[in-house]
Amino acid sequence: MDEVGRGPLAGSLVAVAAVLNKNCPVSVLKDSKKLSKIQRENIFLKLMEAKVEFCVEEIGVEEINQFGIGWANREAFIRLINRIDADKYIVDGNFKISGAESMVKADTKIPEVMAAAIIAKVTRDGQMRKLHDKHMVYGWDTNVGYGTKKHIEAIKKHGVTKHHRIKFVNTVLKIK
Repeated sequence: MDEVGRGPLAGSLVAVAAVLNKNCPVSVLKDSKKLSKIQRENIFLKLMEAKVEFCVEEIGVEEINQFGIGWANREAFIRLINRIDADKYIVDGNFKISGAESMVKADTKIPEVMAAAIIAKVTRDGQMRKLHDKHMVYGWDTNVGYGTKKHIEAIKKHGVTKHHRIKFVNTVLKIK
C-alpha cells in the first residue's frame, strides 16, 4: 500500500492497495517519484491491461481539515486493509498499523507497493486536472495542488476554494 498527497495545499489524499497477478509486468515497475508523468501513465495502462487487483481509498479535504493529515494517512491504510484481501499488507513509510508491516522506501523495493504508488499518483493527478477545469487560476493541471509559486500567488489574489487544506494554506501564507 502507498499514498499520494500528504503535502499539497489542495486536493484529497489518495491511497492504494495493489495485489499483483501472474500477468503483471513487474519488470516495468519503478519508484513512481523517478518516473515522468507519461511513464507513470503508460505503466498505469499496463497494470490495468494486466487486470491487477487494487483498491483506491480517498480521504477528502473536509476530513483532512477536520482531523489532520497524519490521521488521514493512517485512516486510508486502515480502510484499505478492510477492503482488499491479501496474504500480507506492506505499507510504505513508518506507520504502526495493526495487521500491516511498515517499510520505509517500500515504494522503491516492493513491486506491489510500486504498483500502488503509480496507481495512486495517476489517480490523484487526474482528479486535480479535473478540478483545474473549474479553478484554472491555481494551476492544478501542472502543480496538482502542491504549493508552487503560481499556486500561492493565486491563493493570495483569489482566496481559497473548498478544495484547499486550510491549515496547510495558513501555514504557507503565515496566517495565524
